Amino acid sequence: MNRLSLGIVIAALTLSACAPAAGPAPSATPPPTRAAPTAPPAPSATPAPSATPPPAPTASLPPPTATPAALEDVIAFERRGAFDFFWEQANTDPASPGFGLIRDRYPGSPGIASVAAVGFGLSAIPIGVEQGYITAAEGQARVDGTLATLQKMDRTEGFYYHFVDLQTGQRAWSSEVSSIDTAILMMGILTAGQYFGGATAQAAQQLYADVNWPWFLDPDRQMFYMAYRPEKGFEGHWDFYAEQLMLYVLAAGSPTHPTDDQPYYAFTRHTAGYGAGPAFIHSWFGSLFTYQYSHAWIDFRGRVDREGVNWFDNSVAATLAQVAYAEAMAPKYQTLGPAAWGLSACDGPQGYSGLYGAPPSGFDDAQHRVDDTVPPSAAIGSIIFAPEAAGRAMLNYYSLERLRGRYGFQDAYNLSADWYASDVIGIDKGITLLMLANYETDLVHALVMQNPAILAGLARLHITQAQ
Repeated sequence: MNRLSLGIVIAALTLSACAPAAGPAPSATPPPTRAAPTAPPAPSATPAPSATPPPAPTASLPPPTATPAALEDVIAFERRGAFDFFWEQANTDPASPGFGLIRDRYPGSPGIASVAAVGFGLSAIPIGVEQGYITAAEGQARVDGTLATLQKMDRTEGFYYHFVDLQTGQRAWSSEVSSIDTAILMMGILTAGQYFGGATAQAAQQLYADVNWPWFLDPDRQMFYMAYRPEKGFEGHWDFYAEQLMLYVLAAGSPTHPTDDQPYYAFTRHTAGYGAGPAFIHSWFGSLFTYQYSHAWIDFRGRVDREGVNWFDNSVAATLAQVAYAEAMAPKYQTLGPAAWGLSACDGPQGYSGLYGAPPSGFDDAQHRVDDTVPPSAAIGSIIFAPEAAGRAMLNYYSLERLRGRYGFQDAYNLSADWYASDVIGIDKGITLLMLANYETDLVHALVMQNPAILAGLARLHITQAQ
């Protein structure tokens, strides 16, 4: 983002795709969004959707009783717990207009789904089938029903509202039509379509083809807007590096409404490093999820763009910088250290914060916030970038009984404040599940990298295998 908009962004940060922390029924004030529009509007009141009881839980691993002897046990614990979140915290009423929609978080914000959680959840289905958690028939029925729901939901030029009512599928919290959350949803749609093929793939392809990507572009700056509200129009720009690489690939590969490579090469690529580590293209708040999300689906290993950028190597550098930062902060904090690293947007003792991150950040390394809150999803989501450090962190997290829950690890913890999150958040469960699958079998990468649209998008952006 540019310097002129910096003050507005900090004052109105909206860096999360999740709903408010656990507590009473959702308030009329909409939660922050994952990425910060440059000038978000003031929220307006809307009635909160009614709470709906979750379906009966599926069978899962027995509760852990002691620190496991092997990392494989911890991976199995988090993998199964994360999958169960997406399977159980979905609308499973076949007569409901919201069938297949998935809660944004649990147990907080009852009645609210997010389309980003649905995108991760659709990607979770092939993982569940391959792991034997569900049958292929069960998985395909859930995917087909979800795609049918998405086809009927309110869209603007093919783009979806960020938050919707779990039962009706209608806009919730006066939320925005979101470019990035629609992109996450589309990645899930294409992943599930690729896995099941046939009529499922055709339905997935149609939803993707319906998205009018150029409509969300600022024609003057050739940058994607972040949000659109019917009441106010477009808001913010993707003008700095973050999690949006998938947006450019999806748009460039569209068979119906493609964009060229200008938006991809238009955003600011500011480089900096931490300590003695190498410089890399970093995000504004230094939140670790920004270096992970697009990589959950698109395999950038060995690929460089026409400017010589290798995004996989860039995420490795960003991850190792976070490990080094946590080690340096160990004398100051009780949580951070070699076995508790990775700062990213998550719940904290004072509520959700999108400011959590590590240097480098902004133009001056001063835009991130640190209060000793650590989300397990940050290290786990980087397991393909720094497997040894991620494994060390996972073993440590598993040793903390209060951090373990029904759906794997709780969202975050802070030993300095003696605080553990009461919620899990869909997108945080999603990044752990998909990255663990890629680490173990490369499943999601293998599916996505067979998709002709993804390959066409990479080619149009000149992101090719290094010679």
